[in-house]
Amino acid sequence: MGGDVSFMGSRMSEATATQRSRGMRDLLPDEMDRLRAVEDAFAAACRAWGYREIRTPVIEPLHLFTSAGTLSPRTLDRVYSFLDWDGWSGERVVLRPDSTIPAARLYAERLDGGRVAKLFYSQNVFRFTDDDSSREEWQCGVELMGDTGARGDLELVLLAIESLRPLGLPAVTVRLSHAGIVRAVLAAAGMTPDEQSAAYDRLLDGDMSVVDDVEARVPQLNAPLRMLFEIEGSGSGYIANLRGPLTDAIPALATAFDELAFVVAALEAQGVAPKINAVLARSFEYYSGLVMRFDIDGERVVTGGRYDELIGLVGGKPVPASGFALYVSPIIEMLAAKPRAPTARTVVVQTDGGDAGLLATVYAAAQRLREAGLHVETVEGMHTAPGYRLICRAASPHFTLESPSGSERFDRIEDVIAKLAASR
Repeated sequence: MGGDVSFMGSRMSEATATQRSRGMRDLLPDEMDRLRAVEDAFAAACRAWGYREIRTPVIEPLHLFTSAGTLSPRTLDRVYSFLDWDGWSGERVVLRPDSTIPAARLYAERLDGGRVAKLFYSQNVFRFTDDDSSREEWQCGVELMGDTGARGDLELVLLAIESLRPLGLPAVTVRLSHAGIVRAVLAAAGMTPDEQSAAYDRLLDGDMSVVDDVEARVPQLNAPLRMLFEIEGSGSGYIANLRGPLTDAIPALATAFDELAFVVAALEAQGVAPKINAVLARSFEYYSGLVMRFDIDGERVVTGGRYDELIGLVGGKPVPASGFALYVSPIIEMLAAKPRAPTARTVVVQTDGGDAGLLATVYAAAQRLREAGLHVETVEGMHTAPGYRLICRAASPHFTLESPSGSERFDRIEDVIAKLAASR
């Protein structure tokens, strides 16, 4: 038994720093401050544009993600799934690996009817990884469900830009694509949907042999496919240069180019200069129209696009829809590199004695100061950084306000509040 105890003791000492589940992350107070700053900026932008907040369950039935083919095999291989025993039978459920599909289910079950729903959320998703990278990710997301067309796509790009602006981050690179472009090219080569999906992933990984394959299947094609797939273009001019020769060769490309050109031109009119890519985001099966990706210093911070088939696949009536996800983790890391902004002034309220009556005065004074909009603490913690200290006494003068510039005495809490207000 002594050996067992020693063994357990060594295991416990080893585990002291590692009892957290693999791939999961603790967030310390400073990190939570930054996370809340991201969420608050995002929620404020969404509400200002008329979006309403929702939250979906952490646990969803597995069939929501499998029966309709709403997630790619790559993503399904990474879900956390288990049996949820309910009565005599058990259903396999998952920790949500995605937020858009549950939002589509919510719309189909609770909000469907042809109405436009403008929804947003901030919640976590879970995806298994083979290494020590994060398995829990916090996302802020927007879903625009209903027939809004290209104007809806434009709104989402602008809303994503606006939600990032208050954070003071480095310059954002806006990249746009359209799922219909690569889909039309691969279909023209006679590829099946499964072959198209595999070819798309190869293109996304930089395998340009796909272009050779397409050209071999369509020998009469006299169009700049290499320019389309190898070069990142800029704005309306790039689209115009490609549109003519490519749509002559593949007429099915016209609609995709027209929809993409509309959004790009509207963004340019507002001073946004998007980059154009033929392949941009994974989940080829997922997207049906415009696709967006925002990067900051090469780090992905926003992805999204149009997914017109999804609501019908999860049981609702077919309804066009689009949305985007903002990735919180990389953004809070970027905010950590910024000089910390001054925090709101903190007042610590104390007493020079310990009797119950005087403590009641302390808490009454603290309440009055909070009602005046101040951050007030009565018990100091490791993160307390007071700008002022208010000492309460039984005898007159009842209050002494201490600051780096000196101290003043007052008999009424109203005078303390007035002094603090005047010094703001």
